[in-house]
Amino acid sequence: MLKGKLAHQGYDWWWHSFTAVNRLTQEEKPFFIEFFVCNPAIAEEAPTFGQHPVNPKKPSYLMVKAGCWKTPMQLHRFVPWKDITLKADAPYSIQADDCFCSDTMTYGCVSVTGQQAEDHPEWMCDAGTIEWNLTISKEVAFHVGYGAGKLFRDLNAFEMYWHAEGMKSMYEGTVTLNGEVYDVIRDRSYGYADKNWGSNFTSPWIWLSSCSMTSKLTGKKLENSVFDIGGGRPKVFGVALDRKLLGAFWYEGEEYEYNFSKFWTGVKTVFDAKETEDRIVWDITQENTNSVMETHIECFKKDMLLVNYESPDGKKRHNRLWNGGNGTGTIRLYKKNDKNRTLIDEILCDHVGCEYGEYDSK
Repeated sequence: MLKGKLAHQGYDWWWHSFTAVNRLTQEEKPFFIEFFVCNPAIAEEAPTFGQHPVNPKKPSYLMVKAGCWKTPMQLHRFVPWKDITLKADAPYSIQADDCFCSDTMTYGCVSVTGQQAEDHPEWMCDAGTIEWNLTISKEVAFHVGYGAGKLFRDLNAFEMYWHAEGMKSMYEGTVTLNGEVYDVIRDRSYGYADKNWGSNFTSPWIWLSSCSMTSKLTGKKLENSVFDIGGGRPKVFGVALDRKLLGAFWYEGEEYEYNFSKFWTGVKTVFDAKETEDRIVWDITQENTNSVMETHIECFKKDMLLVNYESPDGKKRHNRLWNGGNGTGTIRLYKKNDKNRTLIDEILCDHVGCEYGEYDSK
């Protein structure tokens, strides 16, 4: 997506998150892998960084970002554009040295020593080593509508775009974290994949998604269900809209969508996200002309990380962007008829990918 103006000031990323099982202890741990590229038109021989303490510049690089939640860790590896092989048209692929990502597989390694992390604050990461080799099967997509269509892409209408082509995805393979091997088992991976691109980020920044759900009414696992909510305060042609979210619930094969860009569906959204002493809490109510979705999710801060990104202009505006992979909560889904509501199901959610943050006020 980094063409025209976005080639000089833009980012494009491919995000993957999933759960794996420690081969020795059988403990579950959620992981993430991301390939993040920015500003190809201003590339230099080596990666450039907006957070460099001596010589800050507009950033230009591939950042391979990988890590985990529960004992949270984020590791970053940076590659200059000259060393990237990128197939930009669908089906995409991107490779740099021994790191690779496509729609169907990803493998790679990121290793940062404690001394490197201390000497390079511009890397914005922790110390550790992670390796992975995974296959990817994207089962259910959330197409957000004309807002991410060709016309609005060509016009660079939005400051931040989102497309969840794998809001329910299956991963399979292995991850090795600091020498410990984790097995990624297809039916227990609870996977998610999306992409974001644009010229800047949103504030507030909200994301919630899970395909690990159980009906409280029947006690049965919902094997063909997934929900995904994202957004905050989008900007269109530089004008900030009121607080808005995009949301979809694929409930046992039937789709319930809450998409503000499809104005004819009468979507209304009220949301609140807050930081308490020990957790992040999200409360979201979305409705359209025929249904209502009430979502309550919580995640303990000790299991989350403050995820680090710098904007393509070199500024780091999000310094308290909470990011997690093992949130829990409930969803109440209702059919709506005139002013009456009929409960379709109350659902327990776990393995919830979650995010919340707002720009620094200063």
